Amino acid sequence: MAFGPLLANLPSPYDADMKDMLVIPTGALAEASLAIARSSESQSILDHSIRSFLFARLLADEEGCLNDADYNEDLLFAATVMHDLGLGEHATGEARFEVEGADLAATVLREHGVAEPEIDRVWEAIALHSSLGIADRRGLLTYLTHKGVFIDAGRITDAIVAHATRSEAAAPPGSLAFELLRQHRAADVAHR
Repeated sequence: MAFGPLLANLPSPYDADMKDMLVIPTGALAEASLAIARSSESQSILDHSIRSFLFARLLADEEGCLNDADYNEDLLFAATVMHDLGLGEHATGEARFEVEGADLAATVLREHGVAEPEIDRVWEAIALHSSLGIADRRGLLTYLTHKGVFIDAGRITDAIVAHATRSEAAAPPGSLAFELLRQHRAADVAHR
């Protein structure tokens, strides 16, 4: 990695080769995760989901978690890439977007022969990815998914608000969707 003439003799701040850190996983599960995200999400949400994985992996490297027994890159990729399926076209708006996305992801995982305990871990990581103060206490996969998503929160609030307007069940009190919808409605009233 080039740092320029002033920093040329300093070691890289990264333990792993940066090019390796920016490569996404391959294989049937990774391809299926990407396929459902591509088929149902906007390009900006898909891009956010992929960046969320990259940030989660970089965080795992930074925190020394890449060799932990609980670290599973395939499951991390599945959880981060599919974490916003509840904002896509396959979601019905009958529940919180996090739960709808977790349910859709679980279906993909089952279709690819993933064991139920791992499906539960991915489901939890997706269902809790927006739960501040909870996600970081529910194991490494949920923690990394949550952190990766919020490092790259991007501009997905419009999609969350749109989903929240589908039904009361899509934005129950206390949820991120409820709060964003409340703020959106308050801004609309203020602009009138």
